[in-house]
Amino acid sequence: MTTPDWAKHAVFYQIFPDRFARSGAVEAQEAVQLTPWGTPPAEQGFQGGDLYGIVDRLDYLDALGVTALYLNPIFASAANHRYHTYDYYEVDPLLGGTDALRALLDAAHARDMRVVLDGVFNHASRGFWPFHHVLENGPDSPYVDWFKIEDWPLRPYASDQPHNYAAWYDIPALPELNTDHPPVQDFLLDVARHWIAFGIDGWRLDVPREIETDGFWEAFRTVVKDANPEAYLVGEIWDEAPAWLQGDRFDGLMNYPLLDATLGFFGAGSLRDYSKAHLTFDPIDAPAFADELDRLLALYEWEATCAQLNLLDSHDMARAQWILNNNPAAFRQAVLFLMTMPGAPCIYYGDEIGLSAAGDPHCREAFPRDDADWDTDLLSFYQAATALRHRHEVLRTGRIEVLHASGRTLVLRRTLADATALVAFNAGADAVQVALEAAALPTKPLSSAWPPSANAPLSASSSPLPLSLPPRATRVWTTD
Repeated sequence: MTTPDWAKHAVFYQIFPDRFARSGAVEAQEAVQLTPWGTPPAEQGFQGGDLYGIVDRLDYLDALGVTALYLNPIFASAANHRYHTYDYYEVDPLLGGTDALRALLDAAHARDMRVVLDGVFNHASRGFWPFHHVLENGPDSPYVDWFKIEDWPLRPYASDQPHNYAAWYDIPALPELNTDHPPVQDFLLDVARHWIAFGIDGWRLDVPREIETDGFWEAFRTVVKDANPEAYLVGEIWDEAPAWLQGDRFDGLMNYPLLDATLGFFGAGSLRDYSKAHLTFDPIDAPAFADELDRLLALYEWEATCAQLNLLDSHDMARAQWILNNNPAAFRQAVLFLMTMPGAPCIYYGDEIGLSAAGDPHCREAFPRDDADWDTDLLSFYQAATALRHRHEVLRTGRIEVLHASGRTLVLRRTLADATALVAFNAGADAVQVALEAAALPTKPLSSAWPPSANAPLSASSSPLPLSLPPRATRVWTTD
């Protein structure tokens, strides 16, 4: 299979649009009642973040090292998270409308920054125009086969009786689309094509496993890649799914299994009692982490591995810092681990300035406007970590192998052509020494790449080579 080259080298930034930045330039917001910015997040309520606000923050994102944006849904919706789509061809007016998306794409592309949108194609909303048509006309509506209706009349709001149509997660507000119906397939494929032609750089596909129609996702890939061969397709699948990365559907997946193991290793000793979907966040030692890493790396072709979307958290779960019980050393090591792994690291908005919260809706808080409320030391750390990744291609696409795993210590080797990197983590509270055999080291000198201020080269002048790691230390050496 082949995957977009740019995605393998990207640093993504995930934005929940209603909560990232309010520009004050959206006319549609002037006639509505918005919740004050920074109000504790709730399932209901709009705080007024918009796409022009993202444009205003592109300098900030550039300085952070971001090269690609992943936006939660932006199409017209009656929910602040916008997974309840009622018009797939219109950007929500509260976000600035389609003109705002045009402005964002133009401004981002001028910086060589990509923009990937969230595609919600398994279900729509009660306000989706074909569903409204069925509500008004019952079985006489020509759109009756667009949905999976059980009996009549429809009960989309009844409180004393259950709804009588298929709905995602049994939520009446989210009627499922009947993707076995050819007109529905044609509609969704046209939506996919339309926005790629408009200029977006790919799709993150919501709950794709829920669409079981034979050939749908293969057709989806064909339509998207015909419009832009470099478009990125990434699926929201929470466990391992090799069948989805065979070159006929997606380029990558949201790498939740790696997330689980990463927080389990670096957070051992400070993890909260928390789980989500298949994620258990069980504490593990270095040998178990190395075994899991080897297993995950063997699941997919290398092209797909390098195009995975690697993350520590998202809008659907508690923030990583909260899961780690606000252990700053564990969090920073987890971030550095992602920055030195194959696959594109994805920063959930606000993680880089210290946001920490429980699961949704709490993890969807407003980005603080005043930098006095930011953890600026953490922000500087993130900037240095992304710079490390951008500076060394071997950390992005180099092959990876475990050299050492014992106790709380892990040493990895990355290789790409004649470039080598050694990445060493001591996730424990005590200093350790690791003996590396000379055969594990390249013949070229290794220079210190992390910490940024360090100047401690490695050479194979002695065998075994003693590698000293202070408590909770990360060290990176490279030949390039």
